[in-house]
Amino acid sequence: MSSTTHVQAEIESQPACWRRAAELTPSVATALPGTGEQVAVIGCGTSWFMAQAYAARREYRGLGRTDAFAASEFPVQRRYDRLVAITRSGTTSEVLDVLQELHTHTPTVVITADPSAPVAHATDELVVLDFADEKSVVQTRFATAALALLRTHIGDELDTARAQAEAILATPMDHTLTEYRQYVFLGQGWTVGLAHEAALKMREASLSWAESYPAMDYRHGPISLADPDSMVWFMGGAAPDGLIGEVRATGARAIADELDPMADLIRTQRLAVAAGLARGLDPDRPRNLNRSVVLKADRL
Repeated sequence: MSSTTHVQAEIESQPACWRRAAELTPSVATALPGTGEQVAVIGCGTSWFMAQAYAARREYRGLGRTDAFAASEFPVQRRYDRLVAITRSGTTSEVLDVLQELHTHTPTVVITADPSAPVAHATDELVVLDFADEKSVVQTRFATAALALLRTHIGDELDTARAQAEAILATPMDHTLTEYRQYVFLGQGWTVGLAHEAALKMREASLSWAESYPAMDYRHGPISLADPDSMVWFMGGAAPDGLIGEVRATGARAIADELDPMADLIRTQRLAVAAGLARGLDPDRPRNLNRSVVLKADRL
């Protein structure tokens, strides 16, 4: 294995990808949801978590009802003004199934990295982030570039996020963070999706025991597992009053720095890769995973 993995290089390229995504946004704005539209957003795995983050952020900004679904659980009987699908490979079976189901009655837009993928022929509009495509199985920059595009479209300012991300990437990793037995990531509002994504990265890249919850829900049971071998990370510093103190009372380490949550996600990505490398794993090729999940026709 080379000294620098593909995923490490892809993590480091994220601020530049966010800039390119923001610059692309005006040219694709008419394909993306308009103010007041009722919107569904779908994806699988990492893409689903980006869908959750965008959906919550769009609703918070008062731009219209926005629901996020794992593509396999999309309620096809519901009607929306527009469906947004996020898929890096453009080959994911569940996403293609939904697009096929909706093609006669719901406008669709797909955000993907590959303009030649099957999804290009199954959607009304295609937004291509080929500059954010990845060699690693583990998704990092494509997912956050898609979220950067969507955040820019709803009016979020990303200069702060990019500056913070660049500062994080210029700072050496604290390798003591890789020594915990349990990792828990917590979010509020749109950062719940990012908490789920941070936990997924830990599982994929390092085979760690990693969990994620809405921050207040952590108090309703899961905190019982916290002890001095646990790390509890509040994404973007999203910590309800009193909860950090309760976490620390268990002996667990609490991290709650006030950063743009996308910049904070980069810290968790770096942690996941560092933990994987410390355990002798190849973070580019997680166990039992492929770049895209393509299911056989007889899967039911």
